[in-house]
Amino acid sequence: MDRFKIFIWSLSLLLLQIFILNNINFYNTINPYLYIAFIFFFPLKKNRILFLLITFVYGLILDTFSDTGGVHTFSLLFVAYNRLFLIKLFFKKTKIDYLLFNLKSEPFGQVFNYVLTLTLIHHFILFFLDNFSFKNMEIVILNTLYSSIFTLILYFIGSYIFRKKQHH
Repeated sequence: MDRFKIFIWSLSLLLLQIFILNNINFYNTINPYLYIAFIFFFPLKKNRILFLLITFVYGLILDTFSDTGGVHTFSLLFVAYNRLFLIKLFFKKTKIDYLLFNLKSEPFGQVFNYVLTLTLIHHFILFFLDNFSFKNMEIVILNTLYSSIFTLILYFIGSYIFRKKQHH
């Protein structure tokens, strides 16, 4: 993916999250946070410091429009920082493999585990910081599970649709 496509794709995800997905709230427990897909597909061959800086700004913009005081920024930065560890864990990749790494060309089972893990970690941190209390841990866990399921459904449907469009 070239820089322009990455920029347009990331901006589109951000705007979708801010103007549409932030307004979806089922039973005060289910909120889709599809913007995390930015972390899934950002190229590994790019400078890691630059990636973390872009992630910080991305999260900051999201927090500004969502009035959430930094919870999106922190949770997004946490998964962005730990992304390489999870890629090594799930895909058995080394530094030399990063140049050619493409999530679309990996086996679905590994992609699913990677995306699921990042989503659960991100959502747990997000909801834990939002509640900022151990008293409400069951609410944090329920919000994490339900919102993760909804986010994953949207992500995989979107991936399927865009993959079909690219093949035609």
